[in-house]
Amino acid sequence: MPYLIALGKRGLRILRATIWLVCLCLLAGCKEDGDAAVPLTRVKAVTTEIVEFAPTVTLTGVIAAVVQTDLSFRLGGKIAKRLVDIGDHVAKDQLLARLDPEEQEAELVSARAGVSSAEALLRQTTASFERQKGLLTLGNTTRRDYDQAEAAMRSAQAQLNQAHAELTLAENQLAYTELHADADGVITALRAEAGQVVGQAQPIYTLARDGPRDAVFNMHEWGLANLAADHGIVVTLVSDPAVRALGDVREIAPAVDPDTQTVRVKVGLRESPRAMALGALVNGTGPMHPHKVVLLPWGALFEIDGRPAVWAVDPRSKVVSLKPITILRFTRDRIAVSDGLAAGETVVSAGVQLLRRGQQVEIVAEAGR
Repeated sequence: MPYLIALGKRGLRILRATIWLVCLCLLAGCKEDGDAAVPLTRVKAVTTEIVEFAPTVTLTGVIAAVVQTDLSFRLGGKIAKRLVDIGDHVAKDQLLARLDPEEQEAELVSARAGVSSAEALLRQTTASFERQKGLLTLGNTTRRDYDQAEAAMRSAQAQLNQAHAELTLAENQLAYTELHADADGVITALRAEAGQVVGQAQPIYTLARDGPRDAVFNMHEWGLANLAADHGIVVTLVSDPAVRALGDVREIAPAVDPDTQTVRVKVGLRESPRAMALGALVNGTGPMHPHKVVLLPWGALFEIDGRPAVWAVDPRSKVVSLKPITILRFTRDRIAVSDGLAAGETVVSAGVQLLRRGQQVEIVAEAGR
């Protein structure tokens, strides 16, 4: 107290100003320490590079015959017997199934009787014509009776011809009760059983003919449009990849399957290994046409208004902004960007969920692609 009295009023003012100055310095120091305590968001990033992108596409399909036919009876009836099953190898003209022939056999008997009747009538009219011919030579008959005898003979001949035609038709109808293979091949489908009544031309069996084989695949339109198949498609057996063959695109379905949104493609095998049996699972691999793209890791993908986008980092301010992109293709660990990015840009590759527009970031790892 005596010390303060000795200072006087001027000394008190100086002391008071000094105390305020110290307090302000302390407050300023605390504020600076507080600002330094808030770190920037740390992200990983990559530098974009435009590269040639020509991946191979691999699809799984099945081996099928180039020619498959549905076998059916030429007339309707009840199946009396079925002689082969699915998977059986059959030879050309081999009997596969038989209809109940009772009706056709009755028609054949009737046709044969008609032929016999027509033959008897022809013999009778021919004999009458020969008598009239001899009498006309001697002048003992009229021209009218001669002409009538000749007309009756010709009519009997026509009836005999018709009877023979009906007999042939009846014989064919009886033959149609048997179903025969039209070529060597394998039965791949069965659509009727013994005892079932079937209609004319109703498919009973499906026969895959021996000979060339196809590998059949269902392909997306994008893959179909970008497939470079000029040098062939490599086809390998799923169960044994060492079994392989080369094939060429032989047929493309004209329409997209509405259920799978894919197009059926048939690849004709140049040679068919024995292990590639009908129905065997195979993989088909072919190159795609090259494209200029930027490859980014999956972690870089974001979205803006439902469209794909990425976070681009300004190289000077380290501030991020969203850039919409066009994705050409997704691979196992990358995305191929065909539009929206140029070479040399910095793109966030990890930590995109923590970002907002105009945010400043700290890049902790940057790698060129």
